[in-house]
Amino acid sequence: MFLQAASALAAAPALPAPANGKIQAGVIGCGARSHELMQHLMSTGGATITAVSDAYTGRMERAVDRVGKQARKVPHYKELIADKSIDAVVIASPDHWHKQMVLEAIAAGKDVYCEKPLTYTSAEGVEIVAAAKAAERIVQVGSQGVSSVTQQKAKEMIRAGKLGKVTLIRAAYNRNTASGAWIYPIPPDASPQTVNWDAFLGPAPKRPFSLERFFRWRCYADYSGGIATDLFVHLCTTIHFLMDAKAPSKVMAMGQLYRWKESRDVPDTLNAVLEYPEGFAVNLSSTFNNQTSAEGGFQILGTEGSITLGGDLTFYPEEAYEDNRWIVESWPKRLEEAYWNDPKVRAAELIGGHKPKLVEGAQKVHATGQDATVTHMAAWLDSIRTRKAHWEDAAAGHRAAACAHMVNRSVAQRRMVEWDFARDDMKA
Repeated sequence: MFLQAASALAAAPALPAPANGKIQAGVIGCGARSHELMQHLMSTGGATITAVSDAYTGRMERAVDRVGKQARKVPHYKELIADKSIDAVVIASPDHWHKQMVLEAIAAGKDVYCEKPLTYTSAEGVEIVAAAKAAERIVQVGSQGVSSVTQQKAKEMIRAGKLGKVTLIRAAYNRNTASGAWIYPIPPDASPQTVNWDAFLGPAPKRPFSLERFFRWRCYADYSGGIATDLFVHLCTTIHFLMDAKAPSKVMAMGQLYRWKESRDVPDTLNAVLEYPEGFAVNLSSTFNNQTSAEGGFQILGTEGSITLGGDLTFYPEEAYEDNRWIVESWPKRLEEAYWNDPKVRAAELIGGHKPKLVEGAQKVHATGQDATVTHMAAWLDSIRTRKAHWEDAAAGHRAAACAHMVNRSVAQRRMVEWDFARDDMKA
């Protein structure tokens, strides 16, 4: 199994066992993804959600409807974090709040599940990793793909050498709807009376009240890194997991806003090239203007085979043969004959003269059963009890998010961005 710590974690004091045997959890941020997380967390059977907090009252109301009346509505997240009866918190707030909420939760002795991306800026990740280590708290990040059986199978195949040497990975995440571009419907009761604008803004720049910014915050750089921090983080998390990689050494990217110009200030199309010191390169791409290619797809290309990974996993064996016939036919005849008479050449080429053999064709597998988020959150609860971190701990989450930050900096500054492995952060 690959649901294990990426590095040793010092033993932390065990949590007191709750009366009902379940971990008492609070949820900060009750948007659409958070409601999915709450449903999946309850599906594990290992936690009880006892408090929910959001800057829009309607979301808290629906959250209590969903998880049960044992959950109280907490208008300000600080009160939830201060509640000593709560063992752990799920943070699903906008990106610009993540660092502050995670650090406050750690300081209060809580374990944390934070939706991706872990950070709004790369430097924030260094702070979070240090704080989690010092306080011996579990911090797990929510890119749930690494807990899927298909991604675990892909990792097993790569480690076993079935693909040979992997030197290139292509990964894409494409959409072509307004909702896919984060233009979400706004609740008709949303107003200054039901939305706490100041609680939403927090550390972000002060701006006039805006329902569009509140409910469609991923469209704005004040609160989000756009495509890179929403989608590329998922892709890079998976790539790091599959390839046992930490971070790219170099990133070059370009991005433009081609279509959704009236509703955002972040690109709707993004392309990036990442180079890794482990000896492979990555091409990342995303557009909100076409969805012909599968959403969330990977092509992992090795010298002996390839894997395509999306909803299913398909392995394709490589059948590469040398054929220099058209080259040597231009040589003097005596040199051509000598070439073909060389035993090494005859072994490597002259395919028609080789003994017949069976070659495996494509192999396809798909997963059934629970959503990977259930497995991912169950692993978080197990980490809380055992004090053994999941692979996607604070360090892994920091570096996956940092890929997105490197992409965005490259786009903004029109230059290549490098990673400083000694500092575990981007070079200035």
